[in-house]
Amino acid sequence: MDNSSQDSVDRREAGEKMAGDRLVYVLPQELMAGRREEEIDLLGLAATLWRRKWMISIITGVFVVIAVIYSLLATEWYRAEVVLMPAKDGGAAGIAGRLSGLAALAGIDIGSSSSNDGLAVLKSRAIAESFIEELGLLPILYSEQWDPEAKRWRSNAPDEQPDMRDAVQYFDKTIRTVSEDPAMGTITVAIQWTDPELAASWANAFVSHVNEHMRLRALSEAEANVTYLKTALSETSVLTLQEAISRIMESEMQKLMLARGNDEFAFRVIDRAVVPKQRFKPHRTLIVLLAAVLGGMLASFVVLIRYLAEIQKSSVRPGGY
Repeated sequence: MDNSSQDSVDRREAGEKMAGDRLVYVLPQELMAGRREEEIDLLGLAATLWRRKWMISIITGVFVVIAVIYSLLATEWYRAEVVLMPAKDGGAAGIAGRLSGLAALAGIDIGSSSSNDGLAVLKSRAIAESFIEELGLLPILYSEQWDPEAKRWRSNAPDEQPDMRDAVQYFDKTIRTVSEDPAMGTITVAIQWTDPELAASWANAFVSHVNEHMRLRALSEAEANVTYLKTALSETSVLTLQEAISRIMESEMQKLMLARGNDEFAFRVIDRAVVPKQRFKPHRTLIVLLAAVLGGMLASFVVLIRYLAEIQKSSVRPGGY
């Protein structure tokens, strides 16, 4: 009994071992078959791309030709830049800072302008509108709609004629760019236009226009403050108040002198704009390179779709099974 039991146990263990062996060898064979199929698919795809290389080259070439034609026909834009630094009127600013409290009590604003105020004016739509009006830029900005001989718009319909709102929006989004370099303390005003000489001329004129605008505004405010302070001084008999008003008037008189004799009142020009020799856009090389990449990717995608369609078609047996 013991021998027969031992034999049955041995046979059972041998059977389990053989079954285990079969499991061990069956799974790797399936995995290897899948890997071979993947390798075949990749090799087939590579071979298909190589066979279709002329189609890929033609599609890529068409994209490149279109990009070259576009970049050559596209309007050339030029960029002129003026580098500025906020003007520092240390004497007047120092007195104004010390007397700001007294001025507030007196009911006037002696001004505490900063570089941020000037930067805001440079970027403002109001200064853009006044600049366009001063130079009469509407016919130039919309030259295609302007009849230079008749000196009027080609269309008689008011809705089809550009107005100041259109011009300011166009100037603000396309032509003027203002950037600040906090590390250097400088401000760069850039003008982009299709004529390089006009771009440089407008850039310099725009900075002069802003300086003049801020100078006249400061002059008007200081004159109004001086007039008010003179009246207040004549109406008071308190000695301390008279002294305070006199010091505030001194500050305002310094502002008047600075505003009357300083063309670079708000911004000091570090580098004036010069006529640019190189176009700012279009970037022809970049356009052609992007077109080549996109064309090659599109052509390869088309080849891939056709390759997958052929595989799916060949894998379907007659009868649908």
